[in-house]
Amino acid sequence: MPLTLNGQLGKLQLSGIRRFNQMARQTPGCISLTLGEPGEDTPAGIRAKVPEDLGAGLTHYPPNNGYPWLREGVAAFERAHGVPGQIAAADNVIVTAGATEALFVALSLVLNPGDEVIIPSPAFSLYESITTLQRGVPVLMDTIPYGFQIDAHVLSAHVTEKTKAIVLNSPNNPTGCVLDDASLDAVARVAAKHDLFVICDDVYSELVYVDGYERFCQRHPELADRMLVVGSFSKPWAMTGWRLGWLECAAELAREASKIHQYMVSSVPAFLQHAALEALGTDTARMRRDYQARRDLTLGRLAQMGLSCEQPGGAFYAFPRVSELGLNSEAFCEQAIREAGVALVPGSCFGGRSGTGPWSRANGFVRLSYACAPDVLEEGLTRLARFVESQGDGLA
Repeated sequence: MPLTLNGQLGKLQLSGIRRFNQMARQTPGCISLTLGEPGEDTPAGIRAKVPEDLGAGLTHYPPNNGYPWLREGVAAFERAHGVPGQIAAADNVIVTAGATEALFVALSLVLNPGDEVIIPSPAFSLYESITTLQRGVPVLMDTIPYGFQIDAHVLSAHVTEKTKAIVLNSPNNPTGCVLDDASLDAVARVAAKHDLFVICDDVYSELVYVDGYERFCQRHPELADRMLVVGSFSKPWAMTGWRLGWLECAAELAREASKIHQYMVSSVPAFLQHAALEALGTDTARMRRDYQARRDLTLGRLAQMGLSCEQPGGAFYAFPRVSELGLNSEAFCEQAIREAGVALVPGSCFGGRSGTGPWSRANGFVRLSYACAPDVLEEGLTRLARFVESQGDGLA
């Protein structure tokens, strides 16, 4: 028989975010506002733990799910940040190769072929890609008409007999928006009524600028039996290159999820785990203040350009509308690199590829990351302003 590959691969494309970041790298002098990566280095106290562990010979296989002291550290940190004890217990924590693996494990755990996953969009494309690889069906639910919130009636209309899970990401990538109480309550009602899993991608939960923020698991602990909560060291502690995250869920789910993790990566490196524990005790308040200041700068400059943008409540992204300029998001970003030397990410990278609904709407926006150094951000915004002005009367 002829050689064949996994048929699901034909449904996937390489990351659009990485593609535009690569275009920026190949353009001399281009300023990149593409990646969701802190411009700061990992704090020195965290980095110092690695040579200590290497010197102590911590180079052998660790327990698959992480050393007990790190798992207890994660559980204690999460309990202090609103995760119910039924989930945030040391035995329920799996230390993963970044949030990417945690999401892969979570979706692999719950999906059978043909199962549907509701993904409020615009959304990080990884949810759609993993669902597709697992032979599930991503169902993109447009949130743009509702200010990036979840409308209860729209959510209910997307539920079918094949719906298995809902993915939540608050603060959101790419919009930076925080889901309000009504959105979280709508998800809770639907999940309870239809026996759905809720996968909470909480990687930005330490980077929130609004008062009264609640995580889904914090507001609805009664649904702990069907929640899978994903966390990451990457964003709040500037540890993107360390590839460390975690998945936590109720005990019966964690036992099964551990099998997937074990066969996928075995474990994360032994000599990184004391550094991870150190991170959990490292205050993130300064990072939040810095990102909020960059957010305020970004929003002010976007307003001066005439670009409308919902105010981000967290993370480090702005998602301004550019459709009034007469360009779709990919054309806007390609021209901005060529003509102005500034790189952003097209909104089309966050809305699916069906050609209708969330994709077509998201194609009127671009994502700007303000995680970079302040001077880089200032110059990038200046170049963006010149580019917008060069488009003529599109915003008049």
